[in-house]
Amino acid sequence: MTSSSADAPAPRPVGTGNGPAVSREEFDALFEAVRTWGRWAPADRGAWNRVTADRVRRATAAVRSGTVVPLAMPWNTRPGPDNRTPALHHMTDLGDVEGPEPSARKDFIAADYHGKGITHLDALCHIAYRGRLYDGRRAGDVVDSAGARFGAVSALGPLVTRGVLLDLPAVLGIRWLEPGRAVRAEDIAVAERALDASIGEGDAVLLRSGHVRRRAELGAWDPDTASAGFHVDAVPLLAERGIVLLGGDGDSDVRPSPVEGVHSPVHALALAAMGVPLLDNLDLEGLSAASAEARRYEFLLVVAPLNIPGGTGSPVNPVAVL
Repeated sequence: MTSSSADAPAPRPVGTGNGPAVSREEFDALFEAVRTWGRWAPADRGAWNRVTADRVRRATAAVRSGTVVPLAMPWNTRPGPDNRTPALHHMTDLGDVEGPEPSARKDFIAADYHGKGITHLDALCHIAYRGRLYDGRRAGDVVDSAGARFGAVSALGPLVTRGVLLDLPAVLGIRWLEPGRAVRAEDIAVAERALDASIGEGDAVLLRSGHVRRRAELGAWDPDTASAGFHVDAVPLLAERGIVLLGGDGDSDVRPSPVEGVHSPVHALALAAMGVPLLDNLDLEGLSAASAEARRYEFLLVVAPLNIPGGTGSPVNPVAVL
């Protein structure tokens, strides 16, 4: 994928597709409506507590062909409008100074991954709203320079559950959703019917907007300014269904935000209110093609974050098995 945006058409301007606008008062009422504080033990696993061994066994029923589809973008070391803090990768040993056989090659990787360039998982300590993390914990009390003592990625562990792909471009017969296009509750209902894939309790929901395809064909742009994603009116439906994970080929939020004074409202609702971790910056093009060929948009999903004590998330390479 090119990192140049010279030939990419400008994303759609503010106000064309990201609405309707939501006031801060309306958003606060929605936050209270979907809040699940006090429901889970341990609390810092949030909605992942829904995934019992029985749910894992039932999720394996989604595997039929055994097709394995990786969902991560390549490790992105190239700067661009959507990758302001490129990941690092360099060689530390070329195997040319060692004596006895065998020789070895070694390398170093690092990433400031909470951006738009790296596929990653957001843990519950990543986002606070009005100073509070999930379950009402004061962010300043449990997160400091040493890391998080509540809601860290190490508390989550691996997730194995049923996944559902909401492939909106496939449903609408278009190549991609334009940046700034909001996916609303009614769009989810239409997608479920068209794809014959109903979202249920314990499921992971992945939204394909076609972001990766648009970038590959037209060039990069700044997704902080404009990107397709969920409008907040989709969240009550997802909360009612009892999802445990939300992700997409963007970062789940439509941008610009439709909510006055809240730049990432879906992040706030999912992580801080519902205890639902997020998967950002997935590459869903392969899964879209495999799902279309199989005529099934449900699959077994495996997400294994790094075990980072105190971490606010982790780079990941999720895998879908059809």
